[in-house]
Amino acid sequence: MAEKVLVTGGGGYIGSHCVVELIEAGYEPIVVDNFSNAVRGNNLIREGDVPESIRRIEKLLDTNIEFHELDLLDKPGLENVFKKHTFCAVMHFAGLKAVGESVEQSLRYYRVNLTASLNLLEVMQAHRVHNLVFSSSATVYGDPQRLPIDEQHPVGGCTNPYGKTKFFIEEMIKDHCKAEKDWNAVLLRYFNPIGAHCSGQIGEDPQGIPNNLLPYVAQVAIGRRKCLSVFGNDYDTLDGTGVRDYIHVVDLAKGHIAALKKLKDACGCKVYNLGTGRGYSVLQMVKAMEKASGREIAYKVAPRREGDIASCYADPQCVRTANLQRLKIQKHCCPLMLAII
Repeated sequence: MAEKVLVTGGGGYIGSHCVVELIEAGYEPIVVDNFSNAVRGNNLIREGDVPESIRRIEKLLDTNIEFHELDLLDKPGLENVFKKHTFCAVMHFAGLKAVGESVEQSLRYYRVNLTASLNLLEVMQAHRVHNLVFSSSATVYGDPQRLPIDEQHPVGGCTNPYGKTKFFIEEMIKDHCKAEKDWNAVLLRYFNPIGAHCSGQIGEDPQGIPNNLLPYVAQVAIGRRKCLSVFGNDYDTLDGTGVRDYIHVVDLAKGHIAALKKLKDACGCKVYNLGTGRGYSVLQMVKAMEKASGREIAYKVAPRREGDIASCYADPQCVRTANLQRLKIQKHCCPLMLAII
């Protein structure tokens, strides 16, 4: 019988790609999502609302996925899911995730992200589920003291509330693993996920105005939006625009499967960067999209966005030496990345 993994936020961009990889690796994902970052799908085939991403995965892989519409702030509802299943592990993606928005709505970010994670940890403890893969972020490093960023880089000097919530959640998990010796957790610090599944059936298509660069650029390319705002062109970078480490979302998802395997080694609490080790500027990404799409990307320079930093890219050596997984972006490359590499 397949081992069951609870996937919180499994209807969203990264969560849905991890659901695909879980199924293909022989696990049974049980998905919960509150639709804050997921699109409601066509429910003519089955009763109840199901994220469009989950509906497409079911069709793509010819399978059925158990889904619960649930907000992790609803602790009794979460308890009911744990009473119904015996989970080998939890993958925790659910949470608010926009840097700029977190600056404007800091209390909302603290309430949602921290309370949801605390509820999850307490319910896991009550039901003796002691294995966790946490979706963290490179924002925990703040404004880097050195580049590339390895896992020994100081954390906590975050430049925005979103990053602070990720840092605080990491601290909660670390402290709990110290107190409970039978707990194992892998904290995965993402850099900048991009791309889509090779089927083209799932990808990043955010509701409302995109907070991330690539979906915004793509929407300009297809004419959905007129112009890209480039927030700042006076950073200390090669062309004055922000530099980031862009990792393909399928590589990121495969890293989560490797993390599940790491948990089985009774690893305690481990931290890994998930990035490529290479940084690209906003304008480099714009030019790459123009080359890949054959369309001009209109943009205008806007003031710097509060909470942003100049450059951020990973040193992924720890992942490689730990045998967690050597991520090869070329393997799952989209045309955009091929235009850069």
